[in-house]
Parts: sequence; C-alpha cells; structure tokens
Amino acid sequence: MCGATEGGLSLDGIDVNKEAVIQGQVLRAAADGQSEPVPNAYVRLLDRSGEFTAEVPTSATGHFRFFAGDGQWTLRTLAPKADPVDRVVKAQVGSVAEVTVAI
Repeated sequence: MCGATEGGLSLDGIDVNKEAVIQGQVLRAAADGQSEPVPNAYVRLLDRSGEFTAEVPTSATGHFRFFAGDGQWTLRTLAPKADPVDRVVKAQVGSVAEVTVAI
C-alpha cells in the first residue's frame, strides 16, 4: 500500500500513529475558473493563543506540512496579491489534518 494521500503529499516514512500532522495546499482561483497552486506563499502555524509557532513556504505545487501537538491551531497563509487567510484546524496524534486554503 502506498503511503501517499490522493493528490497530496506523500506520507512515506512518517508514522502517523505517532505524529499529529497538519498538511495541505494553497490554491488561487485562475481566470478560467479553475484553481491553481500557489508556490512560495508562507503558511504560519499559530497556537491557541495566536502565538507564532512555525512557518513554512509552500512548494512549487502549493503544498505545506507541519508536525504539531494535539489541539487547536490556526494556519495563517500569506501570499503576494492576496489578503492573509486564517484557517482553524485541529491536530491529533494518529491522524492527518488535510487543509485546502483558497486565497
């Protein structure tokens, strides 16, 4: 069995039973009505009180991943020519929280 999520980041080598994973993709609506990935955006991980915890750039395909502790987190996405977007997500050891952020 492949360890990849359909259309998303590979989970090969990650023991999701021991990790709380938050991952996803940043997308922007294109002129043709489709969505396109946003490379080189930044996704910040903020704790329950809004305190900065970590930041990663999106890949060429708009993907990002965090390993977090159990609980509620906020993803703040920053991209050129877009307002910041906040998404609340719950992380839990043993699961993968898949998030799509539309900007």
